[in-house]
Amino acid sequence: MADDGTILIGKSGKPENLLLKLANRHGLVTGATGTGKTVTLQVMAEGFARNGVPVFAADIKGDLSGIVAPGDGKPAFVNRAKELGLKYEPDQFTTVFWDVFGEQGHPVRATISEMGPLLLSRLLDLNDTAEGVLNIAFRIADEQKLLLLDLKDLRAILTFIAENASDLTTKYGNVSAATVGTIQRALLVLENQKGDLFFGEPALEIADLMKTDRDGRGVVNILAADKLMNNPRLYATFLLWLLSELFEQLPEVGDLDKPKLVFFFDEAHLLFNGAPKALLTAVEQVVRLIRSKGVGVYFVTQNPLDIPDTVLAQLGNRVQHALRAFTPRDQKAVRAAAETFRQNPKINTEQAITQLAVGEALVSMLEGKGSPEMVERTLIAPPMAQVGPCTPQERQQAINASPEKGKYETMVDRESAYEVLMKRKGLNADGTPVEASAEAGGGGILDTIGGWLGGGAPQQRPKTGPGSRGGPLPQSMTEKIITSAARSAATSIGRQVGSAILRGILGSMSGKR
Repeated sequence: MADDGTILIGKSGKPENLLLKLANRHGLVTGATGTGKTVTLQVMAEGFARNGVPVFAADIKGDLSGIVAPGDGKPAFVNRAKELGLKYEPDQFTTVFWDVFGEQGHPVRATISEMGPLLLSRLLDLNDTAEGVLNIAFRIADEQKLLLLDLKDLRAILTFIAENASDLTTKYGNVSAATVGTIQRALLVLENQKGDLFFGEPALEIADLMKTDRDGRGVVNILAADKLMNNPRLYATFLLWLLSELFEQLPEVGDLDKPKLVFFFDEAHLLFNGAPKALLTAVEQVVRLIRSKGVGVYFVTQNPLDIPDTVLAQLGNRVQHALRAFTPRDQKAVRAAAETFRQNPKINTEQAITQLAVGEALVSMLEGKGSPEMVERTLIAPPMAQVGPCTPQERQQAINASPEKGKYETMVDRESAYEVLMKRKGLNADGTPVEASAEAGGGGILDTIGGWLGGGAPQQRPKTGPGSRGGPLPQSMTEKIITSAARSAATSIGRQVGSAILRGILGSMSGKR
């Protein structure tokens, strides 16, 4: 494991290395179930972290969580290390666990405004008509200076549109109550699946995914996705949103000696299944351009046909585990996989793909000038951290030791579109009439946010918990939560109060931090 700007993936007749300076040219790990994709992913993640590159990866089955613990010296891995001429040295890596549902890691949230209408339409599986109305909702929220933070804010603006449809039609186009109702039903389904936990504040700060530990190693960020996979559309949309956030927030840096972050998309087929052409085009553009932001994107899936050709062409570093050719589609996938490699006259690539043993793969990495090496049949190096799930105690210990502990755990529900629209109706947030004295001294939305940004106490304290209405914040968490809420406030004011929200390729806010 020499510190020479490379990551050892395995050995064929020679070491097969991934060059760190070309790691931002993206990559692909494919193969049938049980052929070793997850182990290869862990080998790569360990290599990046060891070289000071932060990693983000979704943990579909819980197997990746073991990277937080030292390897236990399983005979298979010890023997493989000897076969490769390596010394097996157990290792472990600083790991931060995340979870949309807040059960197996720090909660991950985004605001409705940050998500944007394109990805939100994908999440809700809206047709073109409903997507058009959703775009109108975002435009009106902008012009009316209404903050869209969580689902109740979006519901409130949709209700406002339905109630004023006749007045809005001439300016924005036809808006029917039936279409608004369709969106509202989709939101109800999302809420029943606990998708509402993803929307709100404090919103995730991308910088928290791009840290190194005290030893200079990259922090490994693991998203607990076993329950999230019960809602594949939320899983896919969340990862696309995160990719778009990285693209919009990070500055252009060109080619670096090593990436600033490496992003692994497991079960990558979910990103593209049923996606409209406009979204596919946007994803292709982001993958192509994010390289210059210093981010490497690695897709992990069973079949190379799961990735659209336009995206597949952007993936330079490739590891192909065994595929089974039982059906005509399987045979087509084998041929397609074989054709994507730079051919080696010593190997029948198509035949080798069906004969690879567990832990073997066909590997083709980019050479020094950026061209792919000839494909080689390779024995994959063993991971040095634990393979398989960590214990609940080890996970909790990592969560307690995380620098993000306490920053995201308590949800903040500050004044936004829902509260403002209720006030316009003469109602409090709980539906009770606003008393004249309270209405006179309550302050507006800009006053409230101004209190947050000024560092003093706001006129109306933020509410805690997804369903509560008031109450003081726990003192030990106040400072971190106020800081994060102030960041979100600055974001929302800068974009929502202007004449138009600036949105990027995937519809999320551009250049907002």
